[in-house]
Amino acid sequence: MKLILITPPTYFVEEDKIITALFEEGLDILHLRKPNTAPIFAERLLSLIPEQYHKRIVVHGHFYLKDEYRLKGVHLSERNSNLPENFKGHVSRSCHTLEEIKMHKRNCDYILFSPDFEHSTDKTFHANYTPEELKKAHKAGIIDKKVIALGGINLDNARQAKEFGFGGVAIMSDVWDKFNTCTDCDYTQLIQHFKKLKKLVD
Repeated sequence: MKLILITPPTYFVEEDKIITALFEEGLDILHLRKPNTAPIFAERLLSLIPEQYHKRIVVHGHFYLKDEYRLKGVHLSERNSNLPENFKGHVSRSCHTLEEIKMHKRNCDYILFSPDFEHSTDKTFHANYTPEELKKAHKAGIIDKKVIALGGINLDNARQAKEFGFGGVAIMSDVWDKFNTCTDCDYTQLIQHFKKLKKLVD
């Protein structure tokens, strides 16, 4: 399964070092998502990440960065829903319902399906769709390798996404919660946690 990491919404000092270390540990794809931020900050972050990893980065805004930094592609959402004119290349999209998946999957390289799973105290999946509905959607060909599970994914439940037919998982808080961007300097715990996730989904 693919393992995708979504950045926190704000920039922080050690971000380029952590992202580089995660790529070195086998991160498949990074989604650079920084809503309501100036493009100059994205440019600075990208310039600090080794060029060899740029082809594994997808941007959620400021789509001109894709060509300027030779990135993997762009991501469409409610905030940025239209492709640049004459765009060619990798496209992903956020979807919140099975109907949206059916509508958009054909024109995307993959879909981030959210809200999807919600972490609860009994460490199982709960969502707008029951496990039975997700299994039915997989059997119908709606959920497949082009659909990535997003929302509440963690060490306890990541493997279940494969059972529902998803092609991968997208992580955000489960990784970034291991590092306080305001006070921490040592990100060893974050890297170790990521390595456990990577091993789990491989």
